[in-house]
Amino acid sequence: MVLNAIQHPVIMVDGEGKVCFANWEAESFFAASAAHLSRHLLSDFIPFGSPLLQLIEQVRTRRAAVNEYRVDLSSPRLGSEKLVDLYVAPVAGLPDNVVVVFQERSMADKIDRQLTHRAAARSVTGLASMLAHEIKNPLSGIRGAAQLLEMSVGDEDRALTRLIRDETDRIVSLVDRMEIFSDERPVDRAPVNIHSVLDHIKAVAKAGFARNVRFVELYDPSLPPVFANRDQLVQVFLNLVKNAAEAIGDEPDGEIILTTAYRPGIKLAVAGTREKVSLPLEFCVHDNGPGVPTDLLPHLFDPFITTKTNGSGLGLALVAKIVGGHGGIVECDSQARKTTFRILMPASRDGRPVDPAPPAAVATGQED
Repeated sequence: MVLNAIQHPVIMVDGEGKVCFANWEAESFFAASAAHLSRHLLSDFIPFGSPLLQLIEQVRTRRAAVNEYRVDLSSPRLGSEKLVDLYVAPVAGLPDNVVVVFQERSMADKIDRQLTHRAAARSVTGLASMLAHEIKNPLSGIRGAAQLLEMSVGDEDRALTRLIRDETDRIVSLVDRMEIFSDERPVDRAPVNIHSVLDHIKAVAKAGFARNVRFVELYDPSLPPVFANRDQLVQVFLNLVKNAAEAIGDEPDGEIILTTAYRPGIKLAVAGTREKVSLPLEFCVHDNGPGVPTDLLPHLFDPFITTKTNGSGLGLALVAKIVGGHGGIVECDSQARKTTFRILMPASRDGRPVDPAPPAAVATGQED
């Protein structure tokens, strides 16, 4: 049935308040089969006094569709933080029947956050172009003058000239990092095996900054290739794994889990094209560090936002820019001892982005 192909829960409620139809997504949403739902009232599955029941009565009375946003359906049965947008409409030919479409806010928020990340990256792009011209040139003159002074001053003053030189080098390095944002050339994409990328990242991490961290791999080997630039993917996951290792620090039970999976994707436009592609591939980096402060979480991918003492706050902004340039989504969920960076990306077949049929997920667990 067509409604089973819709990636949002859809139900039909009859005049007695029973659920007379539920698509596959609705079965998942309510954690009950359509047959089980049909034997009960909708009020048995949603919180007592929910605005949804009032909306259904309003639609029955007025015979007109209504929308309601950010309705809280949280309950022990449906789960915590269950915010949804609702579309409730009458059914032609069935006067007492009403159709309800649920859109979970988590999906809408992903789009909102991704648009915010892209806007932040564009602001850094303009700033980087300005800094390269207005700051780097004067800094080269300051550094040169400090070198000349260093040759003519005494030992007690030479430390000051070295300080000037080192600080100008640090600022130039920061500007160089920002210049990456001003690179607006089209991304050269091709089919990439994400597992080879993650294995490379793991090898680099174990040989250096994460030598004392335990890695766990939970991969779906049946995934198709991701449609991406391999070098940029290496840059993204190296950044995320390095952040995870630094968050864990010297904890003796530090653990980073790398996961890949198929997920029903939402559609987003690929930067530089008019096409929209599905994002069925999910790649995650999990760590058991202390977590991201709650007040920082909504701004984590904004430029110059960092929890590190000497951090520049450009690493995650660059991650957001690269993932956004591929038409993907990056997000972070964090609480104490459980932080997850999740990336949704388009798949590839024959060198083109595609929306593959869901493969049979056969997760493999590998540890070392």
